[in-house]
Formats: sequence, structure tokens, C-alpha cells
Amino acid sequence: MSGHTINGIPRVDPRAPRAAWKRAMLALVATKPGAAIHRALAAPLDAPLMRLTRGRVSLAAGAMPLVVLTSTGARSGQRRETPLGYFTDGDDVILVASNYGDTRHPAWYHNLLAHPECELHVGEHGGRFVAREATGADRDRLFDLAVNFYPGYAKYAERTDGVRTIRLMRLTPAG
Repeated sequence: MSGHTINGIPRVDPRAPRAAWKRAMLALVATKPGAAIHRALAAPLDAPLMRLTRGRVSLAAGAMPLVVLTSTGARSGQRRETPLGYFTDGDDVILVASNYGDTRHPAWYHNLLAHPECELHVGEHGGRFVAREATGADRDRLFDLAVNFYPGYAKYAERTDGVRTIRLMRLTPAG
């Protein structure tokens, strides 16, 4: 795939420089209080807000590109919508299962392991993808890119050190 999108999802270069205000906003979210506020208030509102505004508005305010992941619940089998930060690598979309540095993997990660077929959307744009976990040297390279993209991931990794390894998912367009 070429162009500015991958199956309708805008490409995001994790090495691209970011404006100072974006770095400051992301640094705030990387703190424990900032992560707690984001998790409790912003994250639950982002999927409906993005749907209502056709992807034009999110509470990330442009500091972090967001995509809405639609997955199938690992146990429930029900559709789940989760707004997530992302970046791209080649023709794949990369998702980081940081869960704000919590000791447990996020539910969406378990959903993708159980049901790798999923959808990604930014407003009305997007499509079907198939997820697989990045492992070994690929995982390490992607995590380094993720930390360059959002330094908070390094803080989250410190919080999970000895408890769990933060996983990365590589989503490839279906079909």
C-alpha cells in the first residue's frame, strides 16, 4: 500500500519532530496523576466524541494521533470500541499495549489475541485489519520507535519492570 493512508488510516511517522506544546501535553499524561485523569475522563469519551465529529475532534487535541479500534471481546464476544494512540511502520499500524503502566495488559490486547480480526477507524475512514503480536527484535525496534514517539512509554515500562513486558501489536490490512 502506498500513499498517505493505510486502509484509510493516516500514516504517522514516529520519528517526526513534534511541536513543544504537544511534547508538554504528552509529558503531563505520562505522569501518574495525568495518566489517571486521562484514563478516567478522556479515554472513555474519545470514541463517542470521534464518532460524533467524524474523527475531527478528540480529547488528545492533536497531541497524539488516535484511532478507534473495534475488536471482539475475548470472553464476551461483544464488539468493543477503544480509542488508542498509534503510529505506522511500513504498511502496518502499530498499537502499544502499555495500559498506562498498569501491572495488567489492557483488555483490547487480550481481545486481539483471541480474535485478531478487527477494524480501525478515524471518523468515517478506516477498514478491516488483522492483528499479530510483534516479537523479538521486531518488538524491540518498535518499542524504541514508540518511546521516541511518546517518551511516556519508557515511564510505563519502568512501572511494569519485573511484572510484565509491554506488548506491541502489528495490524495489517485484511484482504
